[in-house]
Amino acid sequence: MRSGDLSKTLDHTLLGPDVTRDDVERACALARDYHVAALCVGPEYGQLVADRLRQSDVQTCVRIGAGSSTDVAGRSAAAERAVRHGANEIDVCLSVSTMRAGDFAGVRHELAHIAQAVRTRATNDARGTVLVKAIIDAPLLEEAYVRLACKIVTDVGVDFAMTCSGIDMRASSHDVELLRASLPGYIGVSASGGVRGPEDVHAMIFAGATRIGSAHPDKLLDQLRTASGRPHI
Repeated sequence: MRSGDLSKTLDHTLLGPDVTRDDVERACALARDYHVAALCVGPEYGQLVADRLRQSDVQTCVRIGAGSSTDVAGRSAAAERAVRHGANEIDVCLSVSTMRAGDFAGVRHELAHIAQAVRTRATNDARGTVLVKAIIDAPLLEEAYVRLACKIVTDVGVDFAMTCSGIDMRASSHDVELLRASLPGYIGVSASGGVRGPEDVHAMIFAGATRIGSAHPDKLLDQLRTASGRPHI
């Protein structure tokens, strides 16, 4: 696969407690230069990224972290606010602890509530489609729970299921295969966590992923460009 074809498969992720405004500014420039699919940040930087990426071909993605059954309203409000500030995509972390506790109805209720808040705000603001991507954290769950999570994702009707948050976790091609086999074809699969080289990317795509999250998409694309002997992306 050529680097130009791969760029729109990659999401640049910039997440964590140590991220600074300068980090975000640099990430926006990198995302524009490499024409990745999206730049994913925490809610505190969503508006900045949307402003910097306006009139570019890169989408603004905001990550809404995992919560509990008591803060559904707060997480929904955060997602709605992100859309109002310009986000084109919302990543929603499903609660692993709630899944393990067997409260599948609670997980479904929370995801549905957040997805509805996103869609309502997008409609009210005439924003068009805003993608909702549900993060399953497959490496932390037994296969039966992963399949149940995929059933919840399907029932709610979000746009993507993601293997994991990518923080201190490494997704595998098996995780991607499991998600792909457990979801209808109209729901995409995104792989995130531990994707370190073009070989990893190709393995994830072969397994069924159509999006790949990476903290260093520039390195991946540069490696592919070098391997192909092409001087430019």
